[in-house]
Amino acid sequence: MLDRVGHDTVHQVAPARSAFSLRHWLRKLHLWLGLSLGTVFALIALSGSVLALQGPMLRALHPQLAAHSLPTPTQEAAVLERVARDWSPQGLRSADFPDAELPVWQLFFNGGVRRYLDPASGDLLLTRTPDNDVLLALRDWHTHLLAGRAGETWLGVVGWFSLFLLVSGVVLWWPGRGRFLAHLKPHAQPPVRRWLTWHRSFGALSLPVVLLVTLTGTLMCYHGGTRKALQGLFADTPEPPQPAAIALRRGPIAWPAVLAAARQALPGATLGRVSFPNQRDGRVTLRVRMPGEWNPTGRSTLWVDPYQARVLGVSDATRADTGVQVNNAIYPLHAGTTGPLWRTLVIVSGLLPPFFLVTGFLFWRARTRRRG
Repeated sequence: MLDRVGHDTVHQVAPARSAFSLRHWLRKLHLWLGLSLGTVFALIALSGSVLALQGPMLRALHPQLAAHSLPTPTQEAAVLERVARDWSPQGLRSADFPDAELPVWQLFFNGGVRRYLDPASGDLLLTRTPDNDVLLALRDWHTHLLAGRAGETWLGVVGWFSLFLLVSGVVLWWPGRGRFLAHLKPHAQPPVRRWLTWHRSFGALSLPVVLLVTLTGTLMCYHGGTRKALQGLFADTPEPPQPAAIALRRGPIAWPAVLAAARQALPGATLGRVSFPNQRDGRVTLRVRMPGEWNPTGRSTLWVDPYQARVLGVSDATRADTGVQVNNAIYPLHAGTTGPLWRTLVIVSGLLPPFFLVTGFLFWRARTRRRG
């Protein structure tokens, strides 16, 4: 009987020691990852909070972009003709239509250069580059760590480690049955307890929002791979192929007819972005926003033969399968474009990783001093 009790005791102690060891090393890993990669995570998150306000900040920094009336369809067509003639040969990639938030044309060029045109006349108002504009430089840091494609790859790695930090923090905090509210209470003294409880309590309370914003940002680093994975996960039907490219012609484009055909193809949609004909493809491609879409530019697409003002294909994002719609929601959820309340939560979530970094460091320093 004594042998049996001793045998049972050994089996009860061994799992406890194993759990203690696992928790011990998880705590160590959480601490040192937090003090190293957590610094990069904090800076990325902080830049995201600033970029969530880039619309109002851009108008405040450049008043010449505000206080414009939106163009009429006739003015839109005239400006597009001018843009295609003057700017397409200079590396223009696409152009955003004026809208209520930014009532000017925004042109995107290679190298991160952006130009802004008067909505009615097409006159140049402003040129921004990552070298002369703090918001564009901040955006380059937030999306590519200032290192192009390689930076985006490393950003994805940082994202996965950041998700591990968030989840492991909650695992280490988890209070067990009946102690949940007690473990959410922050304490003022002593310093070791203060910084630990602040770090853990705010981390546990904010986890759903911070985790979602971090996850969506990480998934955005993988573009097509994320889309394919979601389509497979939700068993989407294969997407229909895009209409075939057409040859570039040198003839004039009847922009009023092109815009009219686009609006007729998707009634109620708002034109968001236009890509112009080039040497590889003579089509005009339009991204449009259907009612109910979260993306401010829209994820619905129109392909138009500009020489005959004929719509070649239509992709209505609101009718897409579940996997595609989930993928389309990733950017709006990350950027906070779904409404004022969610934007506020996204801004606050970007301030929390720096808070976790500081409180985690202060806890580590206070504990080290106490032991010394």
